[in-house]
Amino acid sequence: MRRVAAGQRPPTLRLIHSAPVVAFAKRDAVAEGYEEAVAAARAAGFGAVLRLAGGRAAVFHEGTLELAHAVPDADPRASIHARFRHTAELVARALGRLGVDVRVGEVPGEYCPGRWSVNAGGARKLAGIGQRVIAGGSHTGVVIAVSGADRIRSALVPVYRALRLDWNPDTAGSVADELDLPAERAWAVVEGALLAEYGRLYDLVEDELDAETLTLARELAPEHRATGACTGLTGQMARGIPNPAQPAEPTASGLPNPAQPAEPAASGLPNPAQPAKPAASGLPNPAQPAEPAASGLGA
Repeated sequence: MRRVAAGQRPPTLRLIHSAPVVAFAKRDAVAEGYEEAVAAARAAGFGAVLRLAGGRAAVFHEGTLELAHAVPDADPRASIHARFRHTAELVARALGRLGVDVRVGEVPGEYCPGRWSVNAGGARKLAGIGQRVIAGGSHTGVVIAVSGADRIRSALVPVYRALRLDWNPDTAGSVADELDLPAERAWAVVEGALLAEYGRLYDLVEDELDAETLTLARELAPEHRATGACTGLTGQMARGIPNPAQPAEPTASGLPNPAQPAEPAASGLPNPAQPAKPAASGLPNPAQPAEPAASGLGA
């Protein structure tokens, strides 16, 4: 996000296969019972990190798909709600095309509750969305429960108990459960659906993150370690293959060059109506989408 905001990298999308970790929010870190919650996460076999976005504790594991989208934006705060809506609708379209009875909105009693949660049938949370904005850019993050809803429950029941947070474990769902898919197949199916939706707005160019970005990631990693946590950020490797033994070394899994209009829209979201300028970086330039998304921009 920092390098994208500084103009040192193009807009970047990553699809990540995570190691098991409970991602705590800043509100959790100042709450009564936080250290107990970190210990509970570890006891359940999960690492513990502090994440960029707000909300409350959420779970990443081998059956979740993490999506991270960093874009430049001269005034990122002005378009926070637009990005939330845009991302929620995009994820909902992707899952809906697979046959999920998908809705956007908070499920009563869900973990890490949010207005832009993506759910199945208004009853089971499938995805949560968070944002972080800095001068010059934004980061929108999504975690989708592709499979392993039981893993989410096993981690969050003791963690939320320690944080004195009420939630209904029955609201934790997964795409695999909704579609009756085996876990080993579900991840690739959801990944393909997401890439297809992003491909309608962006020319997706698979790439690897450069050495400067990886160095900065390592320098920033300690800021995201939860109290007493002995592990770093989630293990990440190209194409989302998990590597739980290593601290996060984020690599790109489908770098998108968003449709960058000749006069960038103030929101930082794609403007399909205008052609893209050649990228100064020499990286492949996004093409104008053949089918602009019918829904409004989001967040």
